[in-house]
Amino acid sequence: MTQSKPVDRDVLLLVCLATLKLLFHLCTNGQYGFHRDELATLDDARHLAWGYVAYPPLTPFLGRIALELFGASLTGFRFLAALAQSVAMVVTGLMARRLGGGRVAMVVAAIAAMLAPISLSASSLFQYVSFDFLWFVLLAYFVIRLIDSNDPRWWVAIGAALGLGALTKYAVAFYVAGLVVGVFVTPLRAHLRSKWLWIGAALSIAIALPNLMWELRHDFITLDFLKFIHARDVRIGRTGSFWIDQFKVSTNLFALPLWVFGLYVLFTARGRRYRILGWMAVVPVILFALAKGRGYYTGPLYPMLLAAGAAHLQLRRIGWAVIALLLLAGTIVVPIVLPLVPIHSRYWDFVNDRNGDLREEIGWPELAREVARIWTTLDPAERAEAGIYCGNYGEAGAINLYGPAYGLPPVISGINSYWLRGPGTPSPKTLVVVGSKREDVEKACAMVELVGHITNSAGVLNEETERHPDIFICRKLRQPIEKMWPKLRSFG
Repeated sequence: MTQSKPVDRDVLLLVCLATLKLLFHLCTNGQYGFHRDELATLDDARHLAWGYVAYPPLTPFLGRIALELFGASLTGFRFLAALAQSVAMVVTGLMARRLGGGRVAMVVAAIAAMLAPISLSASSLFQYVSFDFLWFVLLAYFVIRLIDSNDPRWWVAIGAALGLGALTKYAVAFYVAGLVVGVFVTPLRAHLRSKWLWIGAALSIAIALPNLMWELRHDFITLDFLKFIHARDVRIGRTGSFWIDQFKVSTNLFALPLWVFGLYVLFTARGRRYRILGWMAVVPVILFALAKGRGYYTGPLYPMLLAAGAAHLQLRRIGWAVIALLLLAGTIVVPIVLPLVPIHSRYWDFVNDRNGDLREEIGWPELAREVARIWTTLDPAERAEAGIYCGNYGEAGAINLYGPAYGLPPVISGINSYWLRGPGTPSPKTLVVVGSKREDVEKACAMVELVGHITNSAGVLNEETERHPDIFICRKLRQPIEKMWPKLRSFG
């Protein structure tokens, strides 16, 4: 009789902690509503393609899976994002063990990674950040396994992780740069003579190739999008806090000593064997800083540094105290990042001032109801030749999600991938216009009537209620909308 393999209690502990984390998010992720970015992704999930203007195709594909499994459930739609972060938590703990740490080090690294605001946010919003984070954590783990085993076949797993990263977020190019530099300046350069490295590289390209072909067919429209978004972010100051965000967004401030020590160890004699991890962190951070990137872009780089720090600290006596300190820090960070605080509570203003994403989850069903009310005021004959135009992808996604229940038609819009779908057939002669300024509407229409406003029952001020709250009916288009369509393209 063969003896069963004993259960790895350390791994079981990590899995139990990650499961508790997942259950926590399942219980709390339905507090408000969909975020505007989620609404766009959800809408793209209904129009599967090998590419989209704002991002590669994998996140909408996973969104489609969530839709098929859970319908339009808010908690269900966010399930895969929360699951991805729970898996990343387990892998971070496994990295700590591979780097020489014991049970306490594994738990410390996993909890420190879990409590990074970027990871918490990625657990509560369905967005490409959620999965981009996981792919890089897996990439780092596969590199460690490659070093430990000296088995070049691990390059296949590394290539797969890079390919999935390329299908998730184009910032993977910065991570590739760190890996390439690390290979050349460490003993891993010997693998340049291995066929497995090149098989892994070919696999990553093969996985990303369909999206590259889509971009080619669409004149690399994403490059125009990224250029616009980057210029906007620099102009309005979103990139100015890059270095501060390394301490308060990409990681938890209380974990600062842990990852700094981990980075230090990787560039000393103690960490020489795994020094490539240091280069995989330093090179992307420098490149993101030079490119004036957003601070949270570096979030996936820190779990491996946290693992290195936890593995090399003497945690036998103070480990549980460190865990307690990290959890205490969580009581400060978690209510700010996650959708927990009731809107009408005394703490809402405090949280809302520090996390602008939360207010962008409020009011979308009310928006759809108001548009539906206006739609029914149209004469049936006019309504048969009418359409709904949205200037914002959140508005478009909300009306496409909630509108069918009110008999609303699919929205047309010039923003991002909506523009690629065109003005519809036949093109409308009358438009209900949401999310545009009156002067812009008047450029396209001879008759403009203000018919409603965007509000929400919670009285929360957000982009919809403050920047473009008016809803118009646009009659007598100055020219058919299909002729205007090339000029209506916008990015956001």
